[in-house]
Formats: sequence, C-alpha cells, structure tokens
Amino acid sequence: MKAQDDIAQVSAIVARARAAQKAFEVDADQARYDRAAEAAAWAIMEPSRNKALAELAVKTTGLGNVADKIIKNHRKTLGLMRDIKGVKTHGIICDDPTTGITEIARPIGVIGAVVPSTNPAATPANNIINALKCGNAVVVAPSPKGVASCELLLSNIHDEFDKLGLDHDLVQMIPAPGSKAKTQAMMELSDRVICTGSQNNVHRAQTCGTPAVAVGAGNVTVIVDETADLNAAARKITASKTFDNATSCSSENSIIVVDAIYDGFVAALAKEGGALVKDEAQIVAKLWPDGHLNREVIAQDADKMIEALGLSGQVPDDTKFLAVETQGIGADHPLSGEKLSRVAALFRAKDYEDAQAIATRILDYQGAGHSIGIHTADDGRAVAMGASLPTCRVIVNQAHTFATGGSFNNGMPFSLSMGCGSWGGNAIDENLHWKHFIQSTKVVREIPPVEPALEDIFADYWAEAGQ
Repeated sequence: MKAQDDIAQVSAIVARARAAQKAFEVDADQARYDRAAEAAAWAIMEPSRNKALAELAVKTTGLGNVADKIIKNHRKTLGLMRDIKGVKTHGIICDDPTTGITEIARPIGVIGAVVPSTNPAATPANNIINALKCGNAVVVAPSPKGVASCELLLSNIHDEFDKLGLDHDLVQMIPAPGSKAKTQAMMELSDRVICTGSQNNVHRAQTCGTPAVAVGAGNVTVIVDETADLNAAARKITASKTFDNATSCSSENSIIVVDAIYDGFVAALAKEGGALVKDEAQIVAKLWPDGHLNREVIAQDADKMIEALGLSGQVPDDTKFLAVETQGIGADHPLSGEKLSRVAALFRAKDYEDAQAIATRILDYQGAGHSIGIHTADDGRAVAMGASLPTCRVIVNQAHTFATGGSFNNGMPFSLSMGCGSWGGNAIDENLHWKHFIQSTKVVREIPPVEPALEDIFADYWAEAGQ
C-alpha cells in the first residue's frame, strides 16, 4: 500500500508541475523565462543564502568543505547565467528564406532531474535555471543526504518567485523520505529526465522509458610530459585535486608523469602540498577496508583523511593531498579508479608514448568518455590525444576540476554534468546545457528545387573507381 501511496504522491506533484508549466507557457515571452531563470540563480547566489546552503550541504552530507562550496555555488551559477544571457529560447529562433524553414522554440514540459549528494545545491540549481530559461517546469529528486539542501534551495527559489508572481509548482522536489520507487515514478511521468549521479541512477534513467540525458562516470587521468612547466602543473593539479575535497567527477584521480621529469615533478608537487606515498598496500587497505570506499576518507579535509589512512606523523604537516605510487590498472587495482578523496594514483611512464598507453588502459577500465588532462608545451600532443583516446574532452594546461565544467578562461559551457558519448554510454558528448532543455517546431515551406545531376555527386568516385 505504501508503494501505491508513494506513486500517487509523485503523480500529484508531476500533475501540478504540468499544469504550472502550461500556464507559464501561455502568452509567455522571453522576458518571462529570463526573469524566472534569474530568480532561481539569485536564490543560490545571494551571499547569505549561498553561505547557508554551503554550510547545510557539508553538515548533512559530510562531503566537501564550506568555503569551496560557496565558490562553486557562485561561480557555476554565474558562469551559467553568462552563457544563457541573451540566448533566445522563446518564439522564432531561426527564419531562413533560403531553406524556407522557420524554427520555433518550444518547451519540453516537465523536466525530472535526478541530482547527487556531492553537489546538493549547485547541480539542482543548474538544472532548474536551464529548465526555466526554456519554459519548463522541473521536479527534482535529490539523493537522501541532499534532501535538506534541496529543500532550502527550493524555499529560496519560491521566495524569489513570490516577487514575480510565479507559481511555486514550476519548481518542486520529491519529498522526504526519498525512495527508488518515487524516483522511478517521477522519471516515468516526466517529459525528459536529466540524471547526474551514480551509474545505477544513470542506468535506471536511461531505461525508464522517458527520453533521458544522463552522464557517465568520471575517473580523470592527467599526463605531465617532459615539456611541461612543472611548477605550474603541480600548482594547478593541487588546486584542482583539493577543491571541495575532491567531490567533483572532474578531480584528478591518476597522474602519469614521464620518467625524464618524474623526480622534478615530485619535488614541485611537494612544494604545493602533494605528499609522495610509496606504500600502496597500506593506502588500499585503509581506503577500501571492506571493499568499499572508506567514508572517513571520502571528500574529507586533509587532516581527517591523513588520520583515517593511518599516516599521521608520516607525511609533512602541510600535506594537502597524497600521490600514491602504483603501476597496477584494473579491478584488482582500485587506486586506478575513482577515489572521491584527496588521494591520487601516481604512475611513472618511460616516455610520452608509454604515458598515453597507460592513460588509455585507465580509461578502458573506468572513466571512458569523460575527460583527460595534459600538461605540455606541445599542443600537437593534445590534438593527437583527442583524435585517438576514448574521451570527449582533452583539458590542456589547466586545473582540471575548474576547466572541464566550464571556466571563465576557456570556452566550455558552465555545467556540473559532463556527457561522455558512446564511450561512457551516454546520448550526449558535451557538457549539459540549455540546449538539452528545449525542443523546436519547424515550419517548412516549398522552395525552388535543389536537385543535383549524378555527375555532381559521383564524378570524383567514378574517376577513382569507375562506373
């Protein structure tokens, strides 16, 4: 009976969302959609609210740290608002007399958004803003630990909605206690599912029967070659690896360093707070004590992590993260996978070609499609990696966590969800952004015929292969 009650509750929520969306769309204009998106953005960016959300997220999830979550909430949202400012998502968005086609932007309807505990405010805010910008309603399904943050975020959004006379039902959430049954019902009843989180959730989203945009697993590998600026590489990797205690799917998990500059890079890393650890067995035993990641290590501050791994007094006092030497790759070598902690695997490669081969093996094991980084003075290597490795992004000479999901000094769209293409089992190979929250109608008119002669198409083929 409880399962039926849960499904009925979710059905009522989605029904209210659908009614609110229809009313939102009637007699709408671009300004209405823009103001709604701006309201949701200000609900997380207003400094006192941002701080409260960051504090609540760390308190209730036990993941990350407050200072970095404040930065993430602000910069990810500000970057998104920059990306969508001036973008036309209502009415005629293209009118081409050459083709005779007029394209009209249309909302999708109700977006069902499944979001993770690692970013319990920033990710739902990103989805909500994109949904509203495109004229949709949205229902959020937070992870159990993310419920409190989501509740506070939605309360803030509704307060902003009241200033504009917008319906609260445009932005709702699955109420606590959450359950797989409730989330499943939401996904099945929505018009499009957006899913960021565990691969179990991703699988369920992609098989729920509703069109879904989901993202693959992260397990970022970065190569440092013999041409790299070692000090800059060490500084950027450290900043990226330690940000929000490595909660991001874009946090470096493996560092591959070519032999010629290995010692120099390790020295540069030490100056930045990256401590070299050679006892791989001890780290593995402590990080996976029962075959699962140790919750006392996951996304914790450096001091707590060091204590939980039994390394107190064995690493420098200024240690920010650990670089653990290893050569093993695959299921029997968990250090080669995602660790969600201030721990990185450190591989020593004979040369650049060997480094690329190691990276390929790591991606084949885990993280294919997501992204890879390289610190190099040879841009041709980055392009060659993009042409040969199973990855959708090659991040060049940047702090990976900040760059992959969009940065003010690169051209990637701001997002907290990275599509991984066919390599990661995803329908998209780009950062999730506003285009995934909209559809369009094409008005098609007759034009003068454009029909080529056979020789226009096959002349080159006939010259080479004959008729």
